[in-house]
Amino acid sequence: MLKYRNIKSFFDFFLSLSMLTLLLPIMLLVFLILIIDINEFPFFIQKRPGLKGKVFNLYKFKTMKSIRDTNGNLLPDFERITKLGKILRFCSIDELPQLFNILKFEMSFVGPRPLLIEYLPLYTREQMRRHNVLPGISGHAQVNGRNSITWKEKFSLDIYYVENQSFFLDLKILILTIKKVINGVGINSGLGTTMEKFNGEN
Repeated sequence: MLKYRNIKSFFDFFLSLSMLTLLLPIMLLVFLILIIDINEFPFFIQKRPGLKGKVFNLYKFKTMKSIRDTNGNLLPDFERITKLGKILRFCSIDELPQLFNILKFEMSFVGPRPLLIEYLPLYTREQMRRHNVLPGISGHAQVNGRNSITWKEKFSLDIYYVENQSFFLDLKILILTIKKVINGVGINSGLGTTMEKFNGEN
C-alpha cells in the first residue's frame, strides 16, 4: 500500500502539472468572467482537514455571491448561487483550482472529499479513518451518488476506499467521474443546491 501511495503521489503531481498547463487559458477566462459575474474575488478559499486531519486551504472557483441578510448572516445557497455558478458546478469546472492543491501534495485526484473542519468533533473513530489517505477531487462516494446519498452511505464508501485503495480502484473512479460529469448525474442532493450539513447522528 505504501509503495502504491508513493507512485500515486508522483502520478498526481505530473498529471496536475500537465492539466494546469493545458487548462490555464480556460481557467483565466473563467477567472475574468467570474469577476464580472459576481463582482467579487473569484476564488473560494476555505480551510479543510486533509491527511491525518492536517488543515489546508482548499481552492475552488466561487459560484455564489456573498449576499447577507439584515443580521449579517449569509443567505441560503440557492439564493446566492448565480446562473454561471450553476453551470460551473454542473460541469465541475469550479473544482479546477484544486489542481494547485494536488501540486502542493495536499490533495489527490482520487480520495474522500475534504469536508468542513466543524465536522471533525462529530466523527466517530471509524468515520475519522477517512483521513488516513489524502482527500481527493473525486472519490468513491462521488461516483456512487455524490450529494444524493446519505451521510451514512457516504462515510461507508469513504472507508471502503481507505481499506481498498489501489491503482485499479482509482482508475475505475476516474473513469466513472468523467462519465458522471458528462452526464451531470448525482451533482446535487434532493434537498437543495448542496449537500445538507452533517449533524453527527449517523
